[in-house]
Amino acid sequence: MDLRKEIATALRYEPGKDKAPVVVAAGQGLKAQKIKELAEKSGVPVYRDQALAQSLQDLGIGAEIPPELYEAVAKIIAFVAGLDRRQK
Repeated sequence: MDLRKEIATALRYEPGKDKAPVVVAAGQGLKAQKIKELAEKSGVPVYRDQALAQSLQDLGIGAEIPPELYEAVAKIIAFVAGLDRRQK
């Protein structure tokens, strides 16, 4: 993959605090690579969907995801929940 085209974003969701997941990191190229490295090093699951990553990056850091992205982000939550179940 062309590193210059690589995109990564990170989300946070804290029930009771956040109404919806929030973009906490976003970047392209080397910054995207660093986001992925930090996630993997920290044991944070990495879900690959470049189109969704681009949409999330376009929102900007600190933005809550809008309702039109709920379904796409729900797939990420289901993916992570499945990983959690397998680890237990």
